[in-house]
Amino acid sequence: MSRIQSTFASLKQQGKTALIPYITAGDPHPKHTVNLMHTLVKHGADMIELGVPFSDPMADGPVIQRASERALVHKVGLTAVLEMVKTFRQTDQKTPIILMGYANPIEAIGATVFADRAKAADVDGVITVDYPPEECGDFVKELRARGIDPVFLLSPTTEPKRVELIVNQASGFVYYVSLKGVTGAANLNIEEVSGRVASIRKQTDLPVGVGFGIRDAATAKATAAIADAVVVGSRMVQAIEASNDDNLLDNVAALMTELKTAVDAAKK
Repeated sequence: MSRIQSTFASLKQQGKTALIPYITAGDPHPKHTVNLMHTLVKHGADMIELGVPFSDPMADGPVIQRASERALVHKVGLTAVLEMVKTFRQTDQKTPIILMGYANPIEAIGATVFADRAKAADVDGVITVDYPPEECGDFVKELRARGIDPVFLLSPTTEPKRVELIVNQASGFVYYVSLKGVTGAANLNIEEVSGRVASIRKQTDLPVGVGFGIRDAATAKATAAIADAVVVGSRMVQAIEASNDDNLLDNVAALMTELKTAVDAAKK
């Protein structure tokens, strides 16, 4: 059982929903990333989604685009991100780390080399936004051979046949994108999301995480009641963007505490 799978199993036994914050590695400066990761865990993160900065993040809205730009100023690429995970692992061998990024940096070094390096860094899962499931069978095999979970996105427009294809390739969990559009969009419709999550559950036993559009304690609590994981990205990055070196960790800790309290209070 992978670290992601065992974390979900443990939370299920406790009747809890996972809270998965997203940050972009290297934002606002590479010196902060590992400390931010430990702060997220200390204040309630069950797993961490760590974004790999990319110059053309097509699935991301302006908030996370700016985070990538801030990181890229300091030349934070895939190699630097994996080194950050290694450093984090020196004092945390428990919290699952899920890399989220795009295919180009992986293809630049090759899928096998990437999988080897991700395994060496002790990465637990990988979300590759622009790898269609029809074309990444070999990549999935490379990850699974090393005990790394390939995590796939499902959207409101994903047809049932494609859901079947995706859940057959995924492991760890599947990530339901609750909105049409990019990260950071508004107007989360919980009733509609609930219906889609229920529909996905009919096709897989994998845990279902929900992200995009979760902006505060109220939407986190409502989402936690219907999903196995709540993923918070843009709101977390906004807290980082609005901070300075002196209050960065305190601001992130305060937001995490607010979200964790809300997620744990959800009735399932």
